[in-house]
Amino acid sequence: MINNSLVDLPTPTTINYWWNFGSILGVCLASQITTGILLATQYNSNLNTAFESVIHISRDTNLGWILRFLHLNLASLFFFLIYLHMFRGIFNNSPKTKKLVWGTGIVILILLIAAAFLGYVLPWGQMSFWGATVITNIFSAIPYLGKTLVNWLWGGFSVSQPTLTRFFALHFLIPMILTIIVLIHLIMLHQTGSSNPIGTITNLDKVEFHPYFSTKDFTPFLIVIIVMIILTTQNPLLLGDAENSNEANPLATPIHIQPEWYFLFAYAILRSIPSKLGGVVALLASVMRFLIPIRSKTKKNPKKINPTKIIITWVLIRTLLILTWIGANPVEPPYEITGQVTRILFFSAIAFTALP
Repeated sequence: MINNSLVDLPTPTTINYWWNFGSILGVCLASQITTGILLATQYNSNLNTAFESVIHISRDTNLGWILRFLHLNLASLFFFLIYLHMFRGIFNNSPKTKKLVWGTGIVILILLIAAAFLGYVLPWGQMSFWGATVITNIFSAIPYLGKTLVNWLWGGFSVSQPTLTRFFALHFLIPMILTIIVLIHLIMLHQTGSSNPIGTITNLDKVEFHPYFSTKDFTPFLIVIIVMIILTTQNPLLLGDAENSNEANPLATPIHIQPEWYFLFAYAILRSIPSKLGGVVALLASVMRFLIPIRSKTKKNPKKINPTKIIITWVLIRTLLILTWIGANPVEPPYEITGQVTRILFFSAIAFTALP
């Protein structure tokens, strides 16, 4: 099985470095699980000592600061790479040509979002506490069952000890489930084969994965390692929020509550709609839309890449970048109206990606 997946796997000769992100993401997942297990041996999920245990890991534990900041920054790298991986798939028509591979990939993204949110709460800083309060309150928008569901999720009437305990347990459990889905994703990919830039489906222009592409994977690996070393040793908190360096205080609300940068586009969509229920529906639609399989209306060359979709994908990327910028700014003019207009462009773009 290993030989068929990593050595003799038939691989199109035309693929380039955009096809390396899958293997890098696998290494990132293994690194996150390893550092997470090591951090869990020192972390304390008690409400009164969670923040101090994170400080203890950074200052008193041998090499604990490296583990903590690697785990923190690898999460940002993970999302950056998985977004690029998705856009490459959209460019090459993967939602239509490889429906099962694409579907399992979106499930991986959803699980990764859940794991990242749960992990963001664990340091129990100001942004962790208030971010958990704001995001979990989203469920209160569900008619009839909303408030009950939120209280069940909290384990009480506010974010407190039961919330932190169950979030820690789920943050430890989800990566194990994620690993299984990743293996299923790989199995389905190897059954259908990789896509390629020119959209051909012939098996005549393929070579063995090793050594032609296994050696090619080392260049991106080295780049990732160098970036992580520089970021972890020079400015490990660059991608984090300074407010999270303060211990959680339910009596002091931060001026501007915001998630990590990789969730800012979703946060901008959520708050661009005045209705809470409407914002939640729009937020779910922005992710769940990609789970809908794309049907081809024609049997003639169903693998052909549509140039119009490439243009639409670039529009989608630009709207996501603008929404990310909007999410990092307060709800006031001109950011408010800009976010509403960009949200309309974003949903128009993802609607056009459904075209065959």
